[in-house]
Amino acid sequence: MTVSRVLRNRGDVSATTRERVLEAAKTLGYVPNKIAGALASQRVNLVGVIIPSFGNLVFPEVLAGISAGLEETGLQPVVGVTDYSPEKEETVLYEMLSWRPTGVIIAGLEHTDAARAMLENSAIPIVEIMDVDGAGIDSVVGISHQRAGRHMAEAILRAGYRKIGFLGTKMPDDHRARKRLAGFRAGLAEAGLTIADEEYYAGGSALAKGREMTETILARSPDLDFLYYSNDMIGSGGLLHCLDKGIDVPGQIGLAGFNGLPLLDGLPIKLATMDACRREIGIKAAEIIAGRPHSGVIGGELVELEPRLEPGDTIRKS
Repeated sequence: MTVSRVLRNRGDVSATTRERVLEAAKTLGYVPNKIAGALASQRVNLVGVIIPSFGNLVFPEVLAGISAGLEETGLQPVVGVTDYSPEKEETVLYEMLSWRPTGVIIAGLEHTDAARAMLENSAIPIVEIMDVDGAGIDSVVGISHQRAGRHMAEAILRAGYRKIGFLGTKMPDDHRARKRLAGFRAGLAEAGLTIADEEYYAGGSALAKGREMTETILARSPDLDFLYYSNDMIGSGGLLHCLDKGIDVPGQIGLAGFNGLPLLDGLPIKLATMDACRREIGIKAAEIIAGRPHSGVIGGELVELEPRLEPGDTIRKS
């Protein structure tokens, strides 16, 4: 009975006895059967985490925040990847929920009707992350991408740029990038401007692709004086292309990305960007799942964080 209490993490065992039991289990290589325990509780101590991509450098930092938020709770994250496919999200979600996890953290607010029904009927805490521009199923933690796009447009206009191009990947499947673009357009429209040229790529983000897209749009529209990228990865590629071609940044042309990735610190000059609060989003989502609410009640929380503009060296000082 004492061994059982220790392995079930019950508190009514002395520290000395707990240490002896855990040491014996480690020596024997013993791993308890959690499935057997879950038969009675109908729950396992797992948190389903569903993200669009491992290749996108945004999500490892979100996962690090989730892991930090679940530390010492007895809950463990299990990650599924959708590759930005709504149909694959359905499949991953179905498999996750079949294990009866303690909760689910899922990127985005857009889901198929079937996925939304599964989430609504799961009877466990659900936290949709990264985005607050829309209606959530249960709790939501993220930033307003529409407002982030608008704020970037305002910063660019304050610096005196007027002939602006946009470069994006994975659109329209990347709903958050699409919303940033909508906010960006709205910010320009308030000043009587529109995007002068646009370049899109359906695949993933990469430095080489950013270089290629930048070369293409500048060859087509050499009079552009600013390029706004849907993310930092292709923006960094664009910056490297401009520096390689001897283009004066930010004098002749300004550049900006989005996300605030650590890789920007290794570039010859710092790309302007916006910090999307990735780690903080992960931490707060995990805290909600673990039962540590921020509004005094569990369920139905809306935690909106404020993205921070980092002008770097690629926007003229206004």
